[in-house]
Amino acid sequence: MTDGPDLVVAGAGGGLAGALRAAELGLSVVVVEATEHFRRGNNTSMSTAMFPGAGSRWQAEEDVDDSPDRFVADIMAKTKGRADARLARTLARVSAPLVEWLADSAGLPLSLVTDFNYPGHSVPRCHSVPGRHGSSVIDHLARRVREHPGIDLLVPAKLADVATGPDGAVRAAVVQYPDGTREEIPTGAVLLATNGFGADRALVRRHLPEIADALYQGGDHSLGDALRIGGGLGAATGCLDAYQGHGAVAAGAGTLVGWATVIHGGIMVDLGGRRFGDETRGYSEYAAELAARPGATGWIVLDETIATQCRRFKDFRDTVESGVLVRAGDAEELAKATGLPPDALADELAASAAAARGERPDAHGRTHWERPLAAPYAAVRVVPALFHTQGGLIVDGDAAVVDPADRPIPGLYAAGGAAAGISGHGAGGYLPGNGLLPAFGLAYLAAGAVARRTGPHPTTPARTEEMFHGDH
Repeated sequence: MTDGPDLVVAGAGGGLAGALRAAELGLSVVVVEATEHFRRGNNTSMSTAMFPGAGSRWQAEEDVDDSPDRFVADIMAKTKGRADARLARTLARVSAPLVEWLADSAGLPLSLVTDFNYPGHSVPRCHSVPGRHGSSVIDHLARRVREHPGIDLLVPAKLADVATGPDGAVRAAVVQYPDGTREEIPTGAVLLATNGFGADRALVRRHLPEIADALYQGGDHSLGDALRIGGGLGAATGCLDAYQGHGAVAAGAGTLVGWATVIHGGIMVDLGGRRFGDETRGYSEYAAELAARPGATGWIVLDETIATQCRRFKDFRDTVESGVLVRAGDAEELAKATGLPPDALADELAASAAAARGERPDAHGRTHWERPLAAPYAAVRVVPALFHTQGGLIVDGDAAVVDPADRPIPGLYAAGGAAAGISGHGAGGYLPGNGLLPAFGLAYLAAGAVARRTGPHPTTPARTEEMFHGDH
């Protein structure tokens, strides 16, 4: 035992949920966050707040037939069998308990997204908040953390290192303050929730060369701290080439247009006015594909119906309000407004509409068409972006960081981009929710594991007996 907190959490994204869960289980917690602007500057706050939950009560209310096994099958299909099977099973199993806990205990106003289904999910299983934006998630959780008597929040302060004892177990978190001074906080457990390495351009170029020149749309403090700290303690790493990209960031505005535009029937064309693939395969892999097109840019073409449907997303509303969305009464006007070749654009609009009506097969193999596009049209120029990395420290079913022999490093845990996730390799294995589920799910599991490891606590509520146990 130590005289310090039971758990130090480094990172105020999904780490906030882990802190709340740990405190709920009777643990004393310190959250260390590098920037005072974390409520707008981390990857959770920049997300669309989509939390997968396989078998949730919201799905039951909508008669959606789902299960952890079905979710695992979707993960394996999207990653072509290259996802970490143990972690996929663990996160699929905890996904529904997690979203229900986020609603019931953490107080997030979650509901099932049913108006469209993201690529790769065989059924609707993503849950979100009103506005579908991560900033409201962070605002809510930060308020809960600040109000909780069992949690201290150190901001700004950075986890510089983790100290271990002769037995290799965590004994202290080494925290550095803005003036350069350092403090050792005695603790038996540290949760690395510091995200990945997307903000370190050298690491990105080394591990993700195909997306290295794209716009980076993640947190500035995602500098690979978990890789450095974990590596120094002998941790195993994996899938360092995995990442979430996005092919729909508005040029000139930097806002997220969103892939709902495509799922509702939109198409993407390059500067030649031509489509270059099946857009419904996924927005992550489309980042590298767009980056490889002339000028590394293109246009998403939609119509007024889709624009209305997408106003449920704060990101899309921000895009419209920025003035970068152009509108046109017909194909000829659209070509003039975008500067795209009129004949090529007209051909693509006609061909995609015919495919959507079932009159001909799509040349790129697209089979999901919610409806054909129809005038009046709208369009927005987009550029590819790197959102966050998906590789990192290998963890077990309790979110414990392991060494190359799969032995846990006592007291060290990782969540989110700090850990190797469930997206396999590259960008194509990313399934919507593969960022937030490991961030929040692994933090939730780590809290339970630390509570079990710490033993009975005088303030631990009765719910301790219901803690979820991950795969081993």
